[in-house]
Amino acid sequence: MADLFKFTVARVWLFLLAGLMWSGVGVMLCALAYGWLADLHAVSALWFGLGGLVCSLAAYRFGFQHLAQKNISRIHALLEKASPFAFMSPKSYLLVVFMMALGMTLRNSPVPKAYLAVVYIIIGAALFLSSLHYYPHVRVSARREEETAE
Repeated sequence: MADLFKFTVARVWLFLLAGLMWSGVGVMLCALAYGWLADLHAVSALWFGLGGLVCSLAAYRFGFQHLAQKNISRIHALLEKASPFAFMSPKSYLLVVFMMALGMTLRNSPVPKAYLAVVYIIIGAALFLSSLHYYPHVRVSARREEETAE
């Protein structure tokens, strides 16, 4: 029975989980933003969307990329097998809860959805771009695992 609480996975799965989580959340946020912008006149939607995308490049470059690299280094430092929840640090779980609460608050606020769409595009696209840093580590970890098994 105690072994159930000691469930561990190989490092390759942590990289895959992290990448899929960041990609999935990024796509979800951008999809929500797209839905909100679809209600606007095409030219307005284009300007809001482009503004969000341009700002997302800065958010990626100066924020999210560094978070992904820090997370990748942390995963590499873990034992060969770790808890499947170790793809994020405990502090990151708190940040996720805060971000979810903030998102729910903003969605239910009187702030126009077009402006929220820009924020969602910035965060969503930056998350998605940063998620791409995890996938090469999936391949490398899988190869190392195969070599170790042989």
